[in-house]
Amino acid sequence: MKIALLSLSFFFFLSCKEEKTRSLTPNAKNDSLSTVQEPDSIKNDSIKTIADIKKEYAVISGLVDSKKLDSTTFNYYCNEREGEVTLYYQNKKLKMVKDFYAEHSHFSSFTKYFVKDDQVFFIFNDETVWNFDEGGTPEKAETKDDIKEKRIYILQGKAVQCFEKNYSIRSKGNNQDPNSVPNRETKCDISEYMQQYERIMKNKNKKGDLGCL
Repeated sequence: MKIALLSLSFFFFLSCKEEKTRSLTPNAKNDSLSTVQEPDSIKNDSIKTIADIKKEYAVISGLVDSKKLDSTTFNYYCNEREGEVTLYYQNKKLKMVKDFYAEHSHFSSFTKYFVKDDQVFFIFNDETVWNFDEGGTPEKAETKDDIKEKRIYILQGKAVQCFEKNYSIRSKGNNQDPNSVPNRETKCDISEYMQQYERIMKNKNKKGDLGCL
């Protein structure tokens, strides 16, 4: 029953967002992440600069998009939160973790952790709250998604630069291109994200559906 509810929840949120065209690549000059084609192999050098983070992000994103990484998935259920975690590997080495969950019917979130040498170096988070918008009819309601995106650059386990952008997408009407929405630099706090990441790591090899992580 829980699996069915989770599937319906995922389908619902994906349906609400199917018209969106959003990318991790913003137009802001101080926060651009290139997704140009990169080699399939990742060099074994350490990440020392923001430029290194952007390059490594491009490599891993390319591998995920082209389905060249192995993956495993598990589901978890905690109170009203229903989540799905997918872990991506290259040659048995973890490269990315995606944590998606939905709760309270009108809220969904996903966080992507980019990993190299067992260390998280970049985090992307998307939170979406949807509500019924003005206009429409009971038979054909109009909706509005309020979206918050966060980008966090991490060096040697410490967040060194963080950005946030907020925008809305309506089911009817002209919507602003999310890539044209400027990012604003914010104070960095990754404690909550990293606590969730650590919980995921502790449960990644368990079988079957889990409760609270």
